[in-house]
Amino acid sequence: MSTRAERVERARRIVRYLKKTYPEPKSELRYRMPFQFFVAVILSAQCTDKKVNDLTATLFKTYKTAGDFAAADPATFTKEISSIPFFRNKAKNIIAAAQRVVADFGGKVPQTEGELTSLPGIGYKTAHVVLGELFDIWEGIATDTHVARFAYRFDLSDNIDPTKISKDLEALVPKKDWKYVNNGLVLYGRYICPARRHDCTDHPLTKLWPPAANRWKKR
Repeated sequence: MSTRAERVERARRIVRYLKKTYPEPKSELRYRMPFQFFVAVILSAQCTDKKVNDLTATLFKTYKTAGDFAAADPATFTKEISSIPFFRNKAKNIIAAAQRVVADFGGKVPQTEGELTSLPGIGYKTAHVVLGELFDIWEGIATDTHVARFAYRFDLSDNIDPTKISKDLEALVPKKDWKYVNNGLVLYGRYICPARRHDCTDHPLTKLWPPAANRWKKR
């Protein structure tokens, strides 16, 4: 296991690469209205952005605002998103969250972690993805599957719980650089170093810490 000083230095070098390679943190989920992004993030849990974008290209023609989602017929909406994993729970949470946003926040997406996580189906990760993308507020590091696996592969955290991994990373990375971590690692994992086992000794981040080439979690 690495010492804290080793992890701080390793994180610093990783973030330096991410800042240079992905200087403008931006989600690849497509949307036109703020609440549509909120919905897209919920839909993206355990699902690829591409599959979500394929669905929302049609879905978002009908549903644009929180009010639209709040008024959705549950049976119809559930069927409309049935191509997405866990669609029943997601449909229930999206409609319930939309109703809360309309009733308690004037139809506008809340701008604090506490308010967001009070909504159905919204955890630490989703809250901070939404805050960063919509409001350029970076009060936490969101941990998704990409961030979790790289935190393990580069020995930056001993935890498996996503929120605990987030807290470990936040303790290693200066707050001014938090915004580069999630989006950077997502894009790096999506286009350079995918989750399947492969030879990544020549990948940029592996070159920064070669032991990562042999650290693979069982799927």
